[in-house]
Amino acid sequence: MRLHQLAINDEGFVFDPSTGESFTLNHCGLFIVQALKSGKSADEIAKLLPEKFDEVPETAERDVLDFISHLKSYHLM
Repeated sequence: MRLHQLAINDEGFVFDPSTGESFTLNHCGLFIVQALKSGKSADEIAKLLPEKFDEVPETAERDVLDFISHLKSYHLM
């Protein structure tokens, strides 16, 4: 998983040292990436999102899975 190789600061700036690419995450995306890097599953993250953000519990799982899909499309997972 290339996700573990990413350099990420607290503001959501992400640098991929293997490609030289950089991008920015919002607070929710940053939370998801940090949770994935720490070994949490998509289900665990979806349960934590409503507590951390103004996220509706019914949509949290879909939102996490959509975000993970984007990470996969960029070959970060």
